[in-house]
Amino acid sequence: MVARRTKEEALATRHRLLDAAELLFQAQGVSQTSLQQIAQQAGATRGAIYWHFKDKADLFNAMMERVILPLEAGPKAICASTAATTADDPLAEIEEGMIHALTLMTTDPQVRRVFDVATHKVEYTHDMASVQQRHLDARNACVADFEKALQLAARRNRIRLPVPSYAAAQGLHALISGLIQNWLLDPEAFDLVPMGRHSLRVYFEGLGFVRTSLHIAVADDAETTVA
Repeated sequence: MVARRTKEEALATRHRLLDAAELLFQAQGVSQTSLQQIAQQAGATRGAIYWHFKDKADLFNAMMERVILPLEAGPKAICASTAATTADDPLAEIEEGMIHALTLMTTDPQVRRVFDVATHKVEYTHDMASVQQRHLDARNACVADFEKALQLAARRNRIRLPVPSYAAAQGLHALISGLIQNWLLDPEAFDLVPMGRHSLRVYFEGLGFVRTSLHIAVADDAETTVA
């Protein structure tokens, strides 16, 4: 019984340290936040940090692993759903998967906070090399999943992409990540979800995916904007 309570207390301390790191990293940046500050914010000791984490980079990566970020979860879900079904419109699966990701960003404060830290509040210094590698690995995996999804969509729509599928996937990643990063800078500047949907449809149309429903939806959006 005592051992179980001790394990639960240790887990609670770990979560307090990660909660404190999230808040401090977002408020003052990763490089400007010391492990001592994190310990004080969490009501713990510096020794407690080193009990749970090897260094700041290890703590940072643990903070990232507590949430599923939009550009890590979205593509895998898309590929799984499109590969598992016989739907005639896998492009719609791509769109809805990414809209779900953008909605997650606007509705889950922790996801928003961690993404903000990961994109705007971290410097890839030598001691944060493992953090940079994690970012690169996640980016590469995301692009690879986008590429598979776009290839499947092209086959089912019987079109040839105007650029290599890898380039199309890179562009799609840049579109989504750029929208999120700019929205985080000023959430009042635009509504992320409808802007994301409209931008995705324009991008897909530029790749040669022409659907009657897409034209109608984009036209409706334009009329709403003008009105």
